[in-house]
Amino acid sequence: MGIGGGNVMDVAKALSLMFTNEGSSVQYQGLNLIKKPGIYHCGVPTISGTGAEVSMTAVLTGPVKKLGLKCDWTVFDQIVLDPDLIATVPNDQWFYTGMDTYIHSVEAITGTKKNTFAEAYSEKSLELCREVYLKRERSEPKSDELLMVASYMGGLSLTYSEVGVCHALSYGLGKVLEMHHCFANCVAFNQLEDVYGEYVQEFKHMVKERGIHIPANLAKDWDEATLDAMAEVAYNLPHMWDHAFGPDWQKVLDRERIKGWYRRM
Repeated sequence: MGIGGGNVMDVAKALSLMFTNEGSSVQYQGLNLIKKPGIYHCGVPTISGTGAEVSMTAVLTGPVKKLGLKCDWTVFDQIVLDPDLIATVPNDQWFYTGMDTYIHSVEAITGTKKNTFAEAYSEKSLELCREVYLKRERSEPKSDELLMVASYMGGLSLTYSEVGVCHALSYGLGKVLEMHHCFANCVAFNQLEDVYGEYVQEFKHMVKERGIHIPANLAKDWDEATLDAMAEVAYNLPHMWDHAFGPDWQKVLDRERIKGWYRRM
């Protein structure tokens, strides 16, 4: 059982698979590399937004890369969604993690790999995020319930699509700087108006409405080696770039462009 946030639930999913598949989990980082179904596993989120409770990916940070174990058997056999369990999440973290579902729904719906299921789930998730962060006080009845459903819908959208630019950059921040994923997403997305346009403007509106602090000028403390390391992690996520820019993504993207995005942060 994975009882907690996205990190805990992803570890639970990976453990389930590693009970029945030999060797190190490192060799299974990627798509459909798992050979056997895992043991019965259950997810109980105590914070909402990552969609880990329903996604088919268990993201792990290995010695070389940060990448998910992704296959049909990764998905939890059972989940328990109880909004009372997220009632005491600190306000900043409630926002950062909720924005993960907003951001990956945006990425799912704007890329090349989406289908109609992805569009349907993403659109509903985004609608619920707007309801929670722009139209309601957190103390209002059902606010946390709506966020839980948004997380669920956002997670399902990724079953039929992919994440994109923001998540690739976030993986670099997480692997090299050990920055928490949802917070890293917010730091990155805040600087991606050239990619996601009105969605970033809406994100900034949510930030302002909720009085949330998204730090800026972090890059002034990053030397060239740090930028190179983060760009290398991000660049080596071709499935994300393919979704964001299409199969010819290498014609429009190189490590220098990635470093340019990091320098804005």
